[in-house]
Amino acid sequence: MATSGNDARGQWGTRMGFILAAAGSAVGLGNIWKFPYITGENGGGLFVLIYLVCILLVGLPIMIAEILMGRATQTTPVNAFAKLSDKKNSNWKFAGWLGVAAGFVILSYYSVVAGWACNYGLMSICHFFADKSPEEIEGLFGVLYGSADINLFWHFAFMVMTLAIVLGGVKGGIERWARILMPVMFGLLLILGIRAMTMPGIWEALDFLFMPHAAKLKPSSVLEALGHAFFTLSVGMGAMLTYGSYLNRKSNIVSSSVWISGLDTLIAMVACIAIFPILFTFGMEPGAGPGLVFITMPILFSKMGAGLLLAILFFALLVFAALTSAISLMEVVVSSLIDMLGWSRRKAALVTASAIFAFGVPSALAGSGKLFGAWAELFGKNFFDTMDYMASNWMLPLGGLLIAIFVGWVMNPETRKRELLDGTPEDKRAMWEMVYNVWIIALKFVVPLLVFIVLLNKIGVLPTEWINGLFGAGE
Repeated sequence: MATSGNDARGQWGTRMGFILAAAGSAVGLGNIWKFPYITGENGGGLFVLIYLVCILLVGLPIMIAEILMGRATQTTPVNAFAKLSDKKNSNWKFAGWLGVAAGFVILSYYSVVAGWACNYGLMSICHFFADKSPEEIEGLFGVLYGSADINLFWHFAFMVMTLAIVLGGVKGGIERWARILMPVMFGLLLILGIRAMTMPGIWEALDFLFMPHAAKLKPSSVLEALGHAFFTLSVGMGAMLTYGSYLNRKSNIVSSSVWISGLDTLIAMVACIAIFPILFTFGMEPGAGPGLVFITMPILFSKMGAGLLLAILFFALLVFAALTSAISLMEVVVSSLIDMLGWSRRKAALVTASAIFAFGVPSALAGSGKLFGAWAELFGKNFFDTMDYMASNWMLPLGGLLIAIFVGWVMNPETRKRELLDGTPEDKRAMWEMVYNVWIIALKFVVPLLVFIVLLNKIGVLPTEWINGLFGAGE
């Protein structure tokens, strides 16, 4: 007999457990793999500043809205939109389905990248860069990328790890492991950061990261910063809404969201501090691109004292970061099946993991060309890159836009205000009402405008140069 939805869903044991789990969802490969390399590609300091503004003006308001919707309804994305629109067959269910689909698609290829981190962790333990030239180390990633069987193995292994945690439920699985993985992950990052700060390139790295070098900013930087604000905070994909549905009414939504966003941003910055001093010390270019983590860093570790230990720590950090995010992506789909079909958690988790693994097989095989060999000719990108582009550039921004419009313009104003103010101290209610007013202005006007500009750019209506001129970005 299937477990009822409420029994299978569960609830967070503590507010700190929720914050760590939600921060774990936000903190992932986007912080440690993607943010450092796009910061390098976009000139450092001024790009970082634009990114922080995007987090404040777009990412944080949408995160608050998602968590608010989840706690208000105690259900998952599709049902949450239906309940709050007061229409039984609301068209807004589409926005909920978009979030579920985004979590499904992202995890299908995200686990492949996580598999690369697992493989490099094992390679580090085996001291893979011993007696190898930089050219030989660089070529190893190409070997991995083109190995169908190895990619399938790690894709399967990582999905099994994620499934094992999600099967444990909210308290016994997700919250329990968030309390372990997040401190360990931050500890590993701190060790790497402290080591990097002792290197000669630290001052050049800090100048690059925190000084506004306008001449180094690329024309596409504003769009890159805004898009990454969605990806890194896990907004627009239903993860924060789902996690918010396990939250009790005593928790302050705004302060929790600020903690989550702050932890996510802090870890992204510390990751840069851990990586860029090493790059500058050895005279490497910061704009190494996507290969920064899997090509450039192994070359640098091979030149460093205690490079073996640092490589093991670094790739362990990547695996832990990927796992904390993967848990939330799978949970979006699992909890939806529990709520909508009344399935037990075990059945929902097993079906979800199997389906995501199967859908991710073409991404795992993309480098080998052994499946959908003509895909790149038809779409201009292989299957892996197509899924990444579709999710990051379309599904997440559109999902965030719909959430902002729904909470800002469609949701009952009294319900919205009550939900945001629940959990705030009575003696500071006036201050929190001011926060509410600022948030509503951002959600109704600022967020839709910025996201709409991004979407217009994607369909070719607005050129990148015009957008960057609007925001004052340099060329």
